[in-house]
Amino acid sequence: MLILFYLSSGLFLGWSLGANDAANVFGTAVSTKMVRFKTAAIIASIFVVLGAVSMGGGASATLGKLGAVDMIAGAFVVALSAGFVVYTMVRLGLPVSTSQAIVGAIMGWSFFSGTLVDYSALIKIVTSWIAGPILAMIFSLLIYYIFQKLTQKIHVHIFRIDLYTRIGLIVVGAFGAYSLGANNVANVMGVFVPVSPFKTIDFFGLMQFNSTQQLFLLGGLAIAVGIMTYSGKVMETVGAGIVKLTPQAALVVVLAHSIVLFLFASQGLHDWMRSLGLPGIPLVPISSSQLVIGAVVGIGMVHGGRNIQYATLVRIGLGWVYTPVAAALIAFFALFFMQNVFSQPVHQQVPFEFSLEVRDKLNEKSITIPKSLWKYQYPTAVACRRALLDEASMDHSELAIVMEYAKVELLKLQDPERFVQAAVKDLTPEQINAVVALEGETYRHRWQLGEALRAESDSWQITDPGQTSQRENELNLVCEIIHRQMNLKSP
Repeated sequence: MLILFYLSSGLFLGWSLGANDAANVFGTAVSTKMVRFKTAAIIASIFVVLGAVSMGGGASATLGKLGAVDMIAGAFVVALSAGFVVYTMVRLGLPVSTSQAIVGAIMGWSFFSGTLVDYSALIKIVTSWIAGPILAMIFSLLIYYIFQKLTQKIHVHIFRIDLYTRIGLIVVGAFGAYSLGANNVANVMGVFVPVSPFKTIDFFGLMQFNSTQQLFLLGGLAIAVGIMTYSGKVMETVGAGIVKLTPQAALVVVLAHSIVLFLFASQGLHDWMRSLGLPGIPLVPISSSQLVIGAVVGIGMVHGGRNIQYATLVRIGLGWVYTPVAAALIAFFALFFMQNVFSQPVHQQVPFEFSLEVRDKLNEKSITIPKSLWKYQYPTAVACRRALLDEASMDHSELAIVMEYAKVELLKLQDPERFVQAAVKDLTPEQINAVVALEGETYRHRWQLGEALRAESDSWQITDPGQTSQRENELNLVCEIIHRQMNLKSP
């Protein structure tokens, strides 16, 4: 029951997301009277769940790099804070960004816990908030231009155009709902992934339903409930509050928005581009609200921008500024009350130390730590970083290496069978066997576990520089699963 209580904040956030972001999928269709609200809500609910379960992992991984909330009580507060902000904006009828709300709340947790922020991940996410609407606007302009050229050359009766448009809005809306679930379920349940309380379910040896997929199913269902119960008001703002749209223009807006949303959630496309030597499209939880508004503005620009309601755009823009700041502040103070008033730990105390083993390892990297820091243990990443900046002279890359080696994690595999179930899709059998062989061994640092795995099996060796990033991600996965198992003993 306690676990269900903690997950309730994620379900509330999912409900808020559904109430807010369904407008981005079917708002233009409903406001132009081409699709009934009930029909739109049913279709969106079905496809948002499918997208969440089948493709939700990519964006969630990037969100985890920003701040891996390591206690379920902390995840509860982070999701609740983001959900409260989103709900407040929905009550005002504004299409707020759920992505911004959860990012702001995670930042609040990072400041409270003294955890260093991965600014590369933060920059990647914030950049998507700018690039996403611009891409949606460009797609909207191009698709609308192509659509106009085709309708001029192909003479179709007006009733057939109406029928085709209705069908198109439903098909594209279903695609948009699928993309919404795939990309934005990370906002709803991503913070719970490191502390997931669920075990992998095996369906008679035919397929497995892992703990993350179970979380995403719950998140998708919560989004669906939000769509069915409370999304009508925001649909009117998005669909008619910025630019008055024709049904055909509404189809273009939803299609442009859905394409961009899918691009930022597709792991397959990302991997394919990387295999060609191209930079992959970042897998980030992009703002669905910002995308659809960018697409709507693109339609308005086709007509010279005369019909754009700039006052509404200003209100929406102010909401986007307010959202992450408010979520961060609310999360920070809510975490304080949860930990100090209700006596629930909201983060793990992760110390950093410069032991003899750490110093020797850093010497191999030609990095020297001042004697004044030897044998000291620092309670948080922020305290350790401050001491290094005060006592040592090193560049950003050296500082990152030192912090990585000094971090104390206490890793111990306790449930080999459950580990195999959780890792079978992402690691080779040889790699899994190497981890299982270390059952019962305890390691104070992540790099020590990595060395033990490389000594245990060639499958963990790095034979060329191109494998460095892959092995690092695989080791991070192992540590995530081990931490998840250890956290279950004390929710």
